Amino acid sequence: MNNTTRNRIIEEVAGPIDIPDSAYEKADARYKDLGVWFGRKEVRCHAFAPHIYSQGSFRLGTVIRPVDDDGEYDLDMGCRLRVGVTKATHTQQQLKELVGADIEDYRVARGIKEKKEEKYRCWRLKYADSLKFHLDMVPSIPETPERRRLIQEAIAQTGAPAELAMLVANLTGAITDNRMRNYRIIHDAWLLSNSEGFARWFEARMKLSKVLMERLAIQARAAKVDELPAYRWKSPLQRCVQLLKRHRDIYFADDPDGKPASVIITTLSAMAYRGEAEIADALETILSTMGALVNPQPPRVPNPVNPAEDFADRWSNPATRHHKLETKFGRWLRQAQIDFETIGKERKLELIVEMAKSKLGALLNVKDLSTKVGIGPTGGLLKPAAVPAGLSFPDKPIIPKTPEKFAW
Repeated sequence: MNNTTRNRIIEEVAGPIDIPDSAYEKADARYKDLGVWFGRKEVRCHAFAPHIYSQGSFRLGTVIRPVDDDGEYDLDMGCRLRVGVTKATHTQQQLKELVGADIEDYRVARGIKEKKEEKYRCWRLKYADSLKFHLDMVPSIPETPERRRLIQEAIAQTGAPAELAMLVANLTGAITDNRMRNYRIIHDAWLLSNSEGFARWFEARMKLSKVLMERLAIQARAAKVDELPAYRWKSPLQRCVQLLKRHRDIYFADDPDGKPASVIITTLSAMAYRGEAEIADALETILSTMGALVNPQPPRVPNPVNPAEDFADRWSNPATRHHKLETKFGRWLRQAQIDFETIGKERKLELIVEMAKSKLGALLNVKDLSTKVGIGPTGGLLKPAAVPAGLSFPDKPIIPKTPEKFAW
């Protein structure tokens, strides 16, 4: 099977995992509506210049459909008060309650029946409409200039371009967490968060694809592709993250506490990506190298926009050590290599459809798949296609001779 056919198959397998643009647009409308609400002079936060922004998988364009039809989407948002609130003027509790009061007014005004729910770091609203999702809003303030400077230096030391290091470091914020001992008192130690900085880093990785950049420039009718929301980029990197997250969900269906965190999969995939133009080629590179990008010592999977933070800290945490998370990550990665290798080499469409369902929960139709990829149900070509080299995975992960500590 040639490379073009393999790429088409992987693209078709990835299709049912993604959510339609209409779902992204509805979520986008939600956060914009909140932005308008918080921009009103009547809100309690008005004097503090609130900024509402999207974060998480919706921001990155890597959302996947819930495995179960009754599953909910998680829309992560931030509310940053940009002036007038500092660690010296407010406690974390005061900041959270200030934002929470305006969220409550919004809930009542928009007729959201279910009460807002307080989580450790955020406020949650649950929407009861055709698109089942809940909204988690995290209050934050800008981190101090000194801390941002130190983070910028740390990012630059990983090999990041100076301009990007400055950009993402300046987006760093301090967030609330009601589990902290200093939650109710004036204190300098707040948790750091930089979801927008992470999104900018992830976008920089996506932009390694020259083919993607050319396509986006045409779509945007301008050189500035940032005008298009990330979910419309449909980049190979985004598709690979979606495929791996869904494979993980199916693999750990009976062991949800043991599954690798999405941020680990997303970070390692982005670090391993080298700008491949096709999903299958990108998936090959990512699966064969991401394991080698895990550091032997903490931080095992550093946050690229805050290198001191370890996304894999639960692997060695005494409270979660019994889950054997590092071991399970390795086993899952190996199984993902095997499964995608099998899909890439399989010629019989019936078996591809079966694997797509059992390994990824993706429902495909043999007849439709045959038409789209250009081969018959038993593997014969319906029309000529000749492109060299295919999706092939090694028996063991390839370990680069000099793996990058951070791949910007």
